[in-house]
Amino acid sequence: MAIFQFPNKTLFLATFAAGIGGTFQYGYNVSVISAPTKYVQRFINETWEARHGSRLGEDLLTLLWSIIASIFTFGGFIGAHVGGTMAIRIGRKGTLLANNILALAASLLMGISYPTGLFELIILGRFLIGISAGVSICTQPLYLGEIASKPLRGAMAMGTSVFLTAGILIGQIVGLRELLGGEMYWPILLSTSCVPASIQLCTLPWFPESPRYLLIDRNDELKCVKALKHFHGTSNYHIEMDDIQKEQITLQGEKPKKFWQLFTDQTVKWQLITIIIMNMGQQFSGINAIYFYANYVFTRTGIPAENIPYITVGTGACECLTALTCGFLIENLGRRILIIGGYSLMALWCIVLTITLTYQSMFVWMPYMSMACVFAFILSFGLGPGGVTNVLTAELFTQLTRPAAYTIGGSVNWLSFFTIGILFPFIVNGLKQYCFLVFLVACSLVATFIFFVIPETKNKSFIEIKTEFIKKNMKAINKEEGLVENKRMLKTEC
Repeated sequence: MAIFQFPNKTLFLATFAAGIGGTFQYGYNVSVISAPTKYVQRFINETWEARHGSRLGEDLLTLLWSIIASIFTFGGFIGAHVGGTMAIRIGRKGTLLANNILALAASLLMGISYPTGLFELIILGRFLIGISAGVSICTQPLYLGEIASKPLRGAMAMGTSVFLTAGILIGQIVGLRELLGGEMYWPILLSTSCVPASIQLCTLPWFPESPRYLLIDRNDELKCVKALKHFHGTSNYHIEMDDIQKEQITLQGEKPKKFWQLFTDQTVKWQLITIIIMNMGQQFSGINAIYFYANYVFTRTGIPAENIPYITVGTGACECLTALTCGFLIENLGRRILIIGGYSLMALWCIVLTITLTYQSMFVWMPYMSMACVFAFILSFGLGPGGVTNVLTAELFTQLTRPAAYTIGGSVNWLSFFTIGILFPFIVNGLKQYCFLVFLVACSLVATFIFFVIPETKNKSFIEIKTEFIKKNMKAINKEEGLVENKRMLKTEC
């Protein structure tokens, strides 16, 4: 078994600089919107009454709040498309830096919404921060995966999940009523996205652009060598340089692919199917249902309603710790065992949680079993799909197809996020606790697919991983050509 290696100081700091203004913003803005819900709704009502002389109807108020909450997802979908293109044109680091303009603008708009009496600025701000999150969730894994050495690639790419879960946790903590969760401070709370954006603008410029991007996309060997020396030291950069040059030779003469070109490229057919299924699996795994049921479960255990936000912080801390743990394990255990094991355990907890919720009132200790299942499910998600999905997306594609792959993966993730947000209330209301049987099927199907399709990618170069998929893709190509030939012969005979 391989021994976990810690990134050197430069790589560690580069991971922080990329992450704090990257996926941290995604996680932070997903969680931070929950705390001021009733205060923002009151502000909307008061603003409407000042303008029109009457208060909003309940249905219209609910609609406006739903727009504020869900437009973040729509912005993320757009950002996923923008991020891939920007990463090719201005580089991975350049995209992350430029992306902070959106975050700062969003913070300003949401911050001045209350003093100006314009609740529409909150909607616009949430849309802009959604675009920013969509860009970062595509670009940050690209940058971290490409600056890392082969033995550290998985652990470094896990920085995406670590900062995402850290963002969720910090958002939950800052949203507590003792901090910025009180009625007086909600405009400040919504504008705090400017803090991580400002930190990244001050720290990321000290680190070079991705060496792979510099050599393969820009053909700038001098800057590539300089960047490799900066990240890996003057005595160790040769190994990474050789690996990049081999990939450059293999891809000689090709241009970066657009995302729509991947759908017609048979050489990446199974890689593309894989990232689509994994990103859908993340959202349809039931993780959102767990958070929905958490409040109900915690209430049944006798925890006072005013203390539930503190327990919720515990769920955020749990997910953050599992992301860190996955970073330590991924280079030892490999990608396959973590993601298959994660989905399999989630399927198991779906069964147990269905049973405990069904018989919640029959036994005094049953609510505590449900609470244990909530934490166990979150642990399983963080150790498996929550952490490994982005790592595999980076590793299954080569330099010229990777940005397009992240565009597709990110778009599928955001669309699935939006879809489950729309369908989830109907699933829960219709099936109650039996909704977890739906998620059981989803987790089982994804685990089965990964078991049969995805090879282990630990300690393999991008070219070696691509070679492993050639056989699968060639079978698909030959089968398709055979079907075309059969159709042609049938037409000839007719």
